[in-house]
Amino acid sequence: MLPMTSGSSGKERDAVYFVSDAHFGLGDDGRRVELFAELAAQMRGRAAALYIAGDLFDFWIEYRRTIRSDYFRVLHELRALVEAGVSVHYAAGNHDFALGRFLEETVGIKISRGCIDVELQGREVHICHGDRIRKRYVFKIADRLLGNKTLQAVYRMIHPDIGVSLGAFCSAVLKERNRKPNVPSRNVKVCRQAAQALVKTGKSDLVIFAHTHYAERIKYDGGEYCNIGSWVNNYDYAVLRGGEIQLLKWGNSAS
Repeated sequence: MLPMTSGSSGKERDAVYFVSDAHFGLGDDGRRVELFAELAAQMRGRAAALYIAGDLFDFWIEYRRTIRSDYFRVLHELRALVEAGVSVHYAAGNHDFALGRFLEETVGIKISRGCIDVELQGREVHICHGDRIRKRYVFKIADRLLGNKTLQAVYRMIHPDIGVSLGAFCSAVLKERNRKPNVPSRNVKVCRQAAQALVKTGKSDLVIFAHTHYAERIKYDGGEYCNIGSWVNNYDYAVLRGGEIQLLKWGNSAS
């Protein structure tokens, strides 16, 4: 592994970035990857931390000696962030049933298979993908099957070219993605209600969800809710600086 480098001064590197739902590997994602690389370059100079709120990849399975070529650029950017001193965290989403040791041990990402509760810039922040707030029975069954370590080990015995194609097909079948990401759905409303309930407990004053692909920021008494939206649809992301959360779109603002 390459040695850690500082990237820039501690005073400048005071921002915390949030991104989710890039679904890399879904269709022709060359533009999405290039724009993510641009965002990563900005983060290397400004970010203290990056929190990925799930579904960065559309389908991830780790083979012992194989890495998907179409993921190489994204993995390189994530490793470069770690080497620049950015702390990278990943809260698993509904497409992240097989996150493994490679991301943790080789790339250097801190993986959480649940929600993340952390104090950032004087705020109590709750970060979660949001897929488990409203979970239909069929998806609960799918989660258990896809997350089973024995079944994953058997799956890895399939040639990667075949396994990746099968995974892409299953991912498409199990998608809960909104067809119209700019129109609020029932999931959007459920996430709002869950965020408001979390704020009311007093344990979190900033709740960050993803999953709905609908970016929004709502203030409640005692706190606020931010849904990061979707990198796959709108290049949405969020930045926390000086305790204030900003919801942004890459290319439409300079953060």
